[in-house]
Amino acid sequence: MGRLENKVAIVTGASSGMGEQIALLFAKEGASVVAIARRKERLADLVEKIEAEGGQAIAIAGDVTSEDDVQAAIKAAVDEYDKLDIVVNNAGLLDKMTPVGEVTDDLWDAVFDVNVKGPMRFFRAALPVMEDAGQGTFVTIASLGGIKCGIAGSTYIASKHAVLGLAKSVAYMYADKNIRSNVIAPGAVNTEMGQDPDTSEIGMGRAQLTMACIPRMGEANEIAQLALFLASDESSLVNGAVVTADAGWGAG
Repeated sequence: MGRLENKVAIVTGASSGMGEQIALLFAKEGASVVAIARRKERLADLVEKIEAEGGQAIAIAGDVTSEDDVQAAIKAAVDEYDKLDIVVNNAGLLDKMTPVGEVTDDLWDAVFDVNVKGPMRFFRAALPVMEDAGQGTFVTIASLGGIKCGIAGSTYIASKHAVLGLAKSVAYMYADKNIRSNVIAPGAVNTEMGQDPDTSEIGMGRAQLTMACIPRMGEANEIAQLALFLASDESSLVNGAVVTADAGWGAG
C-alpha cells in the first residue's frame, strides 16, 4: 500500500520542476492527483505519465492568480474523487533578482499575486471542504528566501516571508480541526524556474556572495520526497513547521 493510498491531492505549478515531481511521486504512492498549471500541453504529458504507471490524475489548465481557476480545481477534486485531503501550494514566480530600488509596482503585484495570494486563495477555498471532512493537510513550497534575505530580489524575499507566515497562521488557526499546514523552504534547486538570464546586475552581484556558499544544488525529486512525508500520516504530529531543504546552506 502506498503512503498516500486513497488520498486526493491538488498540486499547483505541476507542469514542471518540483510540482511535476511532487505530482508524479504522490500518484505513485497512491494519491489521486489534481494537477493545475498554466501550460496545458505539459499537464497532458504529466497525466499520461501518471496513468502509464497505473496512477490516477486529472489536469486543470489554470492560474493560481485566478479565483475562478482555483475554485475549478477544488470542484474538480470533489466532483471527480469525492473529497480533498491534500493541497500542495507549489506555484511560484521569481523577480529577476531585483533590488528594492528597482522594483516597480507591476513587478511587486505580479510576484505577490502568485507567491502569496495564490496560496491564500487555495487555503481559503480548500478549508471549508477539509473542515467538513474533519481533516486535511497543506504543504506550501516557500524558499530559504523566507528565512534569509541575501539569496534573491527584494520582492521575492518579501513574498516568501509573507507566505511562510500565512501558512503558519493556518496551522495555528485550524489545528483544533485536524487540519495541518507545513512549509518547505528549499535552497538552490535545479529547475527551469531559476534559469532566467534577464536578471538585475546589482541584485545578482549581491546574491552571488551568498551563492558561493551553497554546499550543493538540490534536485526536484528531493523536494518531492519531503513533500510526501509532510503530506502523509507519517507526519501527523508535525504542524506549523518550516523545514529547510538546502544541504546546510542556511545554517551558516
